[in-house]
Amino acid sequence: MRKGSLRSRLTLLVTLAVAVAIAACATLSWFIVQNQLVRQLDQTIMDPEGPGDKKYLTDHCTPQGTADKFGGIVTLMDANGTTCSLGSPIVATDEDKAAVGHPCPPIYRDGVAKDGTPMRVVTTNFAPGLAVLEARPLFHLQYTLRNTALALAAVAALGVLGAGWAGLAISRTALRPVGHLTEAVEHIARTEDLNTRIPVRGNDEIARLSASFNAMTTALTGSRERQQQLVADAGHELRTPLTTLRTNIDLLLRSEQTGRSLDPGAKERLLVNVKAQFAELSTLVGDLLQLARGDTDHEPHIELEFSNVVRAAAERARLRGAAVATDLAPWYVVGGPASLERAVLNLIDNAAKFSPDGEVQVTLRQGELTVRDHGPGIPEEDLPHVFERFWRSPAARGLPGSGLGLSIVAQAVAEVGGKVRLENAPGGGAIAILELPGNLTPHS
Repeated sequence: MRKGSLRSRLTLLVTLAVAVAIAACATLSWFIVQNQLVRQLDQTIMDPEGPGDKKYLTDHCTPQGTADKFGGIVTLMDANGTTCSLGSPIVATDEDKAAVGHPCPPIYRDGVAKDGTPMRVVTTNFAPGLAVLEARPLFHLQYTLRNTALALAAVAALGVLGAGWAGLAISRTALRPVGHLTEAVEHIARTEDLNTRIPVRGNDEIARLSASFNAMTTALTGSRERQQQLVADAGHELRTPLTTLRTNIDLLLRSEQTGRSLDPGAKERLLVNVKAQFAELSTLVGDLLQLARGDTDHEPHIELEFSNVVRAAAERARLRGAAVATDLAPWYVVGGPASLERAVLNLIDNAAKFSPDGEVQVTLRQGELTVRDHGPGIPEEDLPHVFERFWRSPAARGLPGSGLGLSIVAQAVAEVGGKVRLENAPGGGAIAILELPGNLTPHS
């Protein structure tokens, strides 16, 4: 059963369940019929005009006699156990003998006559010192019960066959959506076509499973598209510094191979340019690795004092030559310290890049971090694109950077459930606003 298909197992389970129910009902019906027939027989025996003639028996008690037309037998028994009958005497039991001495309720039992005929016996106290055993043969009842058992067995057999057919029909109907889902999964596994969709009908568990599968393939499609876009953008961005590096290195190699030394100043400029391109490549590769991490591939989140993270990022920015002024209030958040520090540092570096002669103002109040520069600001048409990967405004294309810094900020903030936006500040310059959920005091 475990090795069969789901459809065969469901069919077998339905068939077994119905078969057990039919067998139980048939057995119960047989016992009900038996009980009713026995009760009717007992009532017939107790009928005043039932088997034999008690008065005649008391006047003409003989060892031998005749039964009535229904095969009934009446046996009279005294206190000594002596019996006389109309018909073959009933074999008395100790319980019957106990009914001779005193009045008692009728005693109903199955018994036999002396000739071995199965009988239904009712024993009553007839008169002081006498008990009467009235009986009728059981062969009619047994015949009826045997025929009833055969009829119920036939009905049960037909019911089991019907249950098997019904189970097969139910399993086919119930598992048809599962079959469609299986075909879709096999098609995707075979063709890697993530655009396959399963029709969703109703709101049952199968419909929910189909909807979840469609949502999963949609998410996988989006992930694949983002991956392909990242690879394409990375290839485009890497092509420029790699081409520049190759050109500069070719010039240096050609000068060495031909013996025509370059002017020392030109050679120094080439080497400085090579070093700058290597630095740009290192930054770009680091940014790509940061963005390529999956949503679940992040450092463990812990409760931390966000102002300390901002303070550490500001110190790193100062070491790079940026002028940073901070005004920080305590704020406790749950997140990854390294990724949050990288995000804050990117905001500060971005602000310092656009206002090299101005001071970057960093403020933290009630979970809202603002990073303001005093540069030229951002054109309104560029604001919707600032957090896109590899996007750089025309004014920034001559400045160092990969175009990934703000994308890394958006990813790090999204991981902790925060929000970030960039807008023009009153009085000139741009201001980045980062909001993180948290508390003024730690939980522990």
